[in-house]
Amino acid sequence: MSGKKIDIKTGSGSGMTGYLAMSESGKGPGLLVVQEIFGVNSHIREVADLYAAAGFVALAPDAFWRLEKNVELGYTPADMQKGMALAKQLDQEQAMADFQSAIEALKAVPGCGGKVGVVGYCFGGTVAYKLATSDRVQAAVGYYGGGIEAALGSAGNLHCPLMLHFGAKDAHISMASVDKIKAALKDSGHVEIYVYDADHGFNCDQRASYDRQSAMLAYGRSYAFLKNALT
Repeated sequence: MSGKKIDIKTGSGSGMTGYLAMSESGKGPGLLVVQEIFGVNSHIREVADLYAAAGFVALAPDAFWRLEKNVELGYTPADMQKGMALAKQLDQEQAMADFQSAIEALKAVPGCGGKVGVVGYCFGGTVAYKLATSDRVQAAVGYYGGGIEAALGSAGNLHCPLMLHFGAKDAHISMASVDKIKAALKDSGHVEIYVYDADHGFNCDQRASYDRQSAMLAYGRSYAFLKNALT
């Protein structure tokens, strides 16, 4: 399945783009796919294609477009440094407004159903949580979102189903942090949190930390969760 690049109109005009992957039927619920710090690279496009093949209309927006358009990094130490630098420079409030623009663009795609969910990885995992706790989506899935713990003040604003995936071997997110997240969300409705015997980035088959078993299990859970919530 091959997607295409589309323009996304924002409050400040044009310039933002995203990778759109359609379901085979040409219709389905909307799913925002939010990148890691490495941009809308081949891995993220493959994720969008995977969810499109499963019946979703998937859009992966370029989160860094205001800093540098069309960022596509690999997973070398130099790429990691560049990605981290871009993430640190990002205006978080502006970025959330841009993600809202991407959601509106997704809703406007012919064939996109009335509900929109989000799945995000690393940087995108935190974005997924923030979109869920600001009433912008109808369901959210976040993989190893390192910034979630710092954003738990908004946990009480969660009004949609949320699923989070973490790795027990993740040096960036401690199990103590995961426990804090669990405690903060325990009374927030439909929340599912899973921990895998895996490292940070376990979903990406281009990374040394890829764990096929954990990735497949997490995808199966995420697919069933999103399908149930959005259809």
